[in-house]
Amino acid sequence: MNVISTDKAPAAIGPYSQAIEVNGMVYTSGQIPVNPATGEIPEGVEAQAKQAFSNIAALLAEAGSSIEKVVKTTVFIKNMEDFGKINAIYADYFTGTFPARSCVEVARLPKDVLLEIEAIAIK
Repeated sequence: MNVISTDKAPAAIGPYSQAIEVNGMVYTSGQIPVNPATGEIPEGVEAQAKQAFSNIAALLAEAGSSIEKVVKTTVFIKNMEDFGKINAIYADYFTGTFPARSCVEVARLPKDVLLEIEAIAIK
């Protein structure tokens, strides 16, 4: 088991790893849309989705993987009315074969962001 850590994604704000690699699989912790360079959270669900995917991409790159190798995602959204907007951004990042996905509406997320995304990828 290898701990994956990079300053190109937000630091963990609790007792967990940014990502873990085990047996050729990379498991990311949920990524909220915090810009790791500034600590800022962008306005709007589309900008937040792009930042969360950027954070995931940075973790996967650090692990020797990529967005193209994602096999499963879980998307937590604050408002299911944003589902279509998030889907549009999602489709920009995943082309060809889409990964399996779960998407659930939640009452509240850390730092009151609008979404959080986690991913599982092959190496």
